[in-house]
Amino acid sequence: MAGGWSRDGAVSEQIEASISDELERMRARRAPVGESLSECAECGEEIPEKRRLALPGVKLCIDCQQERDGAQRARGGINRRGSKDSQLK
Repeated sequence: MAGGWSRDGAVSEQIEASISDELERMRARRAPVGESLSECAECGEEIPEKRRLALPGVKLCIDCQQERDGAQRARGGINRRGSKDSQLK
């Protein structure tokens, strides 16, 4: 349901393109690069061989990676929906 001068489906195409671009950016960011380390870059603990084979280029042990992933999720953001319940918190 496009309006004005845009053709039908233009909005959907733009949304799909935005989603595809974001997915590609996330895949590129998460892919480890280079040779796997035998010891964790943060704590020095040995990285199991199965993990190194499963994730080529891995640099962190499981514990350090989980800690890093948890720290990224813990960030608060702006509530874009603006529901009353979330504003009361």
